[in-house]
Amino acid sequence: MNLPIGVYAVDTRTGEVGRVMGQEGPYVQLRPYGGGREWDCAPDALRMATTTERLRAATAYANARSRGEVP
Repeated sequence: MNLPIGVYAVDTRTGEVGRVMGQEGPYVQLRPYGGGREWDCAPDALRMATTTERLRAATAYANARSRGEVP
């Protein structure tokens, strides 16, 4: 699946939500909500994140930040 840079997508193999950062070779790079280390994902394992999935990722990040788990 060819997703534009900047959209949120779900890695269907892990269930993680990430922002599309670019493409390197056959893989798409995703960055977790709120930042962090990018990971590679095969294009056939990607789909657009729903609004609910984006909100869930944002809430999880805000909660982890309030607990001091992420900067």
